[in-house]
Amino acid sequence: MVTALDATSPIPIPRDALETPRGSFSHGEKGGMRGVTSPARSRPSRRPSPARERGPAPAPATFRRHARGWIGALLALLFVTQPARAEVEPGDLTLTVTPELNGNAAPFVREMVLLKIHGVYKQQILLEEVIQPTLANFSWSQLGRDRWSKTKLKDGQSAIAFDRVIAVFPHHAGDFTIEPFDHRLTINDNGDRRVVDVRSGPIALPVATWTKEGGGPDAKEPWWLPAKDVTITDSWSPDPETVKLGDTTRRIVTVEAQGMVAEGLPPRPVMRTRGILTFAGPVTRETLITPAGPVARATYQWDVKAGVPEIIPLDAIVIPWFDTVSRTMREAEIPARQIGGGLPDREGDLAPPLAAAPWVAAAAALAAFGLGLALIGFGTGAGALRLPRGTRAALRRAAGTGDAVGFRAVTLSAEPDLAQAWRADPDTAAGLAALDRALYAPAGPAKPDLKSLARRLSRPVRRPASGPGPADRLHPLDGPVDRSLDRPVRG
Repeated sequence: MVTALDATSPIPIPRDALETPRGSFSHGEKGGMRGVTSPARSRPSRRPSPARERGPAPAPATFRRHARGWIGALLALLFVTQPARAEVEPGDLTLTVTPELNGNAAPFVREMVLLKIHGVYKQQILLEEVIQPTLANFSWSQLGRDRWSKTKLKDGQSAIAFDRVIAVFPHHAGDFTIEPFDHRLTINDNGDRRVVDVRSGPIALPVATWTKEGGGPDAKEPWWLPAKDVTITDSWSPDPETVKLGDTTRRIVTVEAQGMVAEGLPPRPVMRTRGILTFAGPVTRETLITPAGPVARATYQWDVKAGVPEIIPLDAIVIPWFDTVSRTMREAEIPARQIGGGLPDREGDLAPPLAAAPWVAAAAALAAFGLGLALIGFGTGAGALRLPRGTRAALRRAAGTGDAVGFRAVTLSAEPDLAQAWRADPDTAAGLAALDRALYAPAGPAKPDLKSLARRLSRPVRRPASGPGPADRLHPLDGPVDRSLDRPVRG
C-alpha cells in the first residue's frame, strides 16, 4: 500500500538501504572510489561490525528491488500532484479596436478620432500590458484610466471586460493604416502562469482633404476648431456698465468644446478698443472625461480699466468652428458689451435708498412733473433706450429654460421706439426673424440661440432720430389711391 505524501516532504528510506553491501563500491570522502575487500582478506577487527550485530546485510538484488519500489512511489506521487494542463480555446481571449468617426465621415487634419479598445477574456488575468503601435502620422492621448469590469457573454458565461479609449489626431491628409494593438496577458491556466499575446486587427483610416472655401486645418487664420458643440460663457465683476473713469472690472470668458481635448482650443482672443486699458490674465485649460466623450474647457481672463469718462463700446468677438456632426462651419460669439453709462443688472449692486425729508420728496415730485411736461411738449429727443430691469430678467429666465414662446411674449412688451431700434439693427432683426420662423412657420427651423439674443436685446440702444413718420404700410381696402386727383387743376 502506497501512501500519498506531500511533494515537498522528505520520503523515508530504510536504513539498511543506505548501508554499502560487501563486495560493492562506495564513494570516498574526496569523491574517489575505494575497494571493499571480502571478509576472508580483511584484517580482524577488535570491535564487532554493526552489520553483524543487526544480522546479515541484504543482497544487492534485494537492494535494487527496494530502490525501484521507492522511486516508483515517488514518480506516482509527483504525477498525482501535477495538475492537468488545459489549452486556451479559440474565442476565450479577444481584442478589438474600433474607430469612432464623427458623422460617419472621413476626418480632416487635426480632427479627433476616438479609438475604443475592448477586450473580453474568459481566463483569469494575473498581469497585463498593452503594447500599442507607433501610430505614425498621428498624435495621440489616452483619455482616462483603463476600466476592468465583469460581463456576461451571449451563451451566459462570465468573462472579464477591458476598455481603453485613445484619441488620435491625424497630421496629414491621405490613406493610413493603424497597426494592430497587442495585449500581453499572464493568465492562470489551471494553476500555471502562462503568457499569452492577444492581438487586434489592423484599421484603415483615410483622412480627407479640405476642399471648402475659406478656413480649414491648413489656414493660418482663423483658428481651426473642430468640435461637436461650442458654448461660451461671459461674466464680469463688477458689471461693466457701472464702471466709471479709473475703475477696473474683471472679465472671464469660458469656452467649452465637446469632442476634443483642451490643447485644440484657440489662444486667448485679443480685446482692444479705444478708451480702455486691458491686462491679460492667465489662461487655464482642462479636459473633462464624460460618458459622451471628452469636453475641452479654456478660461480667459482680463482686467479692464476705463480710461475715458464716456461710454466705451466693446465689439463682439466671433470664433468660427467646424461642426463635426453636421460637417459645416459655424460661429460662436463672445457677446458685445459696453463700459459705463448704464445701470447694474443685479439687484444686489443697487445701494439701499436713503430716507429723504418731506420737502425733498415734494421737490423731487415737482421736478418729475415738470420733466414729464417737457417731454410731452418737446418730444423725447435723442438718448438711450433699454428694457426695464424686470423685463431683462424675464428674458434671461425664458432663455435659460428654452421657452421660446415666453421669450417672444416678453419682447412684445417693449416700447415702440425700442422695437423700432431693434428693427433698424440687422443682427437683432435677423435674430427676431429667426425666432418668428421657428415659432410660426410650418415645420420651422430650429430656434436660435435664445441666450445670445437675450443679451443683445438687453443692451441699451440709441433712440432713433426724429423725422417724418413712417409711411402707412396698410393698403386701402378699396384699392390704391390715385394721388393725381389731389393735385390742383391748372387753368
